[in-house]
Amino acid sequence: MATRTVSGSSGRMRLALFLIAFLAISGGVILRRSYGNRASRELIVLESQRAAVIAQRLRLEGEIRAASSRGRLQPLAEQRLHMRVPSDSQVIIVPRVAP
Repeated sequence: MATRTVSGSSGRMRLALFLIAFLAISGGVILRRSYGNRASRELIVLESQRAAVIAQRLRLEGEIRAASSRGRLQPLAEQRLHMRVPSDSQVIIVPRVAP
């Protein structure tokens, strides 16, 4: 009977170790999933911020293109700098001299 109590105690010990290992592994899986969910939420926020920044960049590039067009700059140059487009009779074309 003494051997039986030792084996029964050994069986309980194995069961306790198995339960502790199971709880540790389960806890690790739950922690990993919670970190993954948090990272996923952060990724979604960052992706939306990235999309907003790209849209803003495209809008600003369009505004720059519109502001630097000849149709926009010519009236400003005429008003502020008193410049004008010369007539054909005022343009002199200088030929290039070969070296």
